[in-house]
Amino acid sequence: MKGGIFIYKCSLCGNEDEKYIGYRNGKPYCRRCINFIGEPVDDSVFIRDYKGSFTINYSLSKEQKEVSNKALNNFKNGKDTLIYAVCGAGKTELVFESIHYALSNKLTVGFAIPRRDVVIELAFRLQNTFKKYKVISVYGGNTDNKVGDIICLTTHQLFRYEKYFDLLILDEIDAFPFKGNYVLNALFRRSIKGNYIMMTATPSKEILDEFRNGKDKELLELYVRYHHKPIPVPVIKRSIKVLLPFIVVKNLLRFKSLKKPLLIFVPTINYCEKLYNFIKIFAKSGNFVHSKRIERSQIIEDFKNKKYDFLVTTAVLERGVTIKNLQVIIYKADNDIFTKEGLIQISGRVGRVIGATSGEIIYISETTTKAMKDSIDEINRANRVLQNMLQRT
Repeated sequence: MKGGIFIYKCSLCGNEDEKYIGYRNGKPYCRRCINFIGEPVDDSVFIRDYKGSFTINYSLSKEQKEVSNKALNNFKNGKDTLIYAVCGAGKTELVFESIHYALSNKLTVGFAIPRRDVVIELAFRLQNTFKKYKVISVYGGNTDNKVGDIICLTTHQLFRYEKYFDLLILDEIDAFPFKGNYVLNALFRRSIKGNYIMMTATPSKEILDEFRNGKDKELLELYVRYHHKPIPVPVIKRSIKVLLPFIVVKNLLRFKSLKKPLLIFVPTINYCEKLYNFIKIFAKSGNFVHSKRIERSQIIEDFKNKKYDFLVTTAVLERGVTIKNLQVIIYKADNDIFTKEGLIQISGRVGRVIGATSGEIIYISETTTKAMKDSIDEINRANRVLQNMLQRT
């Protein structure tokens, strides 16, 4: 009630905007989150107990340990954390200690990511790390099992978990469909019972300002990769439109001769299929994936297992991919779909593995956009931070 007038507020997403409120049988409902329908989660029958520590087969760098310890202390002291770390810095490892602390105190742990494919891969990775715990994945079409020690889920599925998580980790906060989505952001806030840790390699100015100036919040920054090698810097190859596919093929055949796997990013599904059909005239040892490709999970797995030399892909492989010796081409990099943040994320697929810390990122385009130039400037800035750090040690 406001000024004697009844104001409807959605109990799920908090919407009060009249243009998103409909009426059915005289009763109001929210049109913003009408598709989020399902039973809330009840974990009263799930037994939480300390089952031991976690296992990783490598050591964190000094910088990783510092950020990990600060994030853990923040969680212990009721502070929310934003981890701003460059691509390849090893963000997931930075929250293992916080997860372990929560589990050892019988607290609820969630790890949310916007994209389903990354949720599946992350759940597998966390299960290998926290071997004695029950790690589950929850996403559209996979919601039968919703309770475990660690719940990996898409941001869409957070609507099931009202005031549920003592520790909620949200990775890829800048990724579609979470970024700028009112409902998903509201569901994230609604699902928190305790505190959260956000992680990103490409934060917005707004979120940086929020954590720099906010109460009970802390921004933690990590500008170096765990292996202390520079981030490979993209190069731009420009030409007229008709020649762009031939430049792709020329470089693809070069990488194939060097036995280096290649991801070719394109702006749309239509470009994905058209470019692949052109490339396969010259090279048969590849495939393509996009959001509507039903077999994409198997194709991606086959690529990782070296069945294919290359994949043509949309942004579905922009994040969460680590492959030794991977090279990257971004076709039509001047397309508006490729933002500075997206270009940085794609470039960050290269040089992530010890023993293969270099590689090529090629922007193929007709023109040079501000996003292309800014992404290169940002990567060079991170490399200067690394260089200055190494000079001091």
